[in-house]
Amino acid sequence: MTAQSSLLSQVEAGVAWITLNRPQQRNALDIPTLKALHELLEQYNADPAVRVLVLTGSGRSFCAGADLAEWAEAEARGALETYGWTETAHALMTRLHSLDKPTIAAINGTAVGGGMDLALCCDLRIAAQSARFKAGYTSMAYSPDAGASWHLPRLIGSEQAKRLLFLDELWGAERALAAGLVSELCADDQLTHCAGDLAQRLASGPTFAFAQTKKLMREGFLRTLPEQLSAELAAGLLCGRSQDGAEALRAAVEKRTPDFIGQ
Repeated sequence: MTAQSSLLSQVEAGVAWITLNRPQQRNALDIPTLKALHELLEQYNADPAVRVLVLTGSGRSFCAGADLAEWAEAEARGALETYGWTETAHALMTRLHSLDKPTIAAINGTAVGGGMDLALCCDLRIAAQSARFKAGYTSMAYSPDAGASWHLPRLIGSEQAKRLLFLDELWGAERALAAGLVSELCADDQLTHCAGDLAQRLASGPTFAFAQTKKLMREGFLRTLPEQLSAELAAGLLCGRSQDGAEALRAAVEKRTPDFIGQ
């Protein structure tokens, strides 16, 4: 395992594990952490040895959102609107959401504000029973600023999203599952195991096709159905011409499990 600023990372069997590692600050996101995570995502997205990414936190929290100490310091020097947290966070959220490779948030403990937004940017979310979710914005007299207003209506519907954002309720893991905020719950001591099992299933799959599927789903919100069908045709041609596409056909003919390489 290697340390990069406030992050821990390792790659094992095609899975990149990234751990937010500021437990004393509940893994709050200061600007150096945002930049380091962005850089790590770029590195892993370009690495053919990495097929899937898992994001989690050290200690008792997944992520407490923006670093309030950094925020207060910026306000004290009159730089709250210009110190750069929002722009840096937006660049990170956009990169995580648009990553080619499948991403999993393994949510241990609390995910608040920008920390919840970080989880929302991942493709799949698994929560420990101790996980808690809180938007955090309106309690500080702010509106969402790191993607919650975009992700939540799409994931859980407009009314549930408004309830979570307006009332700033603290949602437990069971409620998050019922609302569709996460797709799986597991015991706290099984979170790494559950996330690892899911990651391995994805890592052994046709990750080139996963990338095309992610792109289709992201861009489909902006298209009509005929436009989306045309995009699906183009993506399907790319998949059919890929090495994985050829391997899938051979495996079907030979009645065996395909061996995908992600190309």
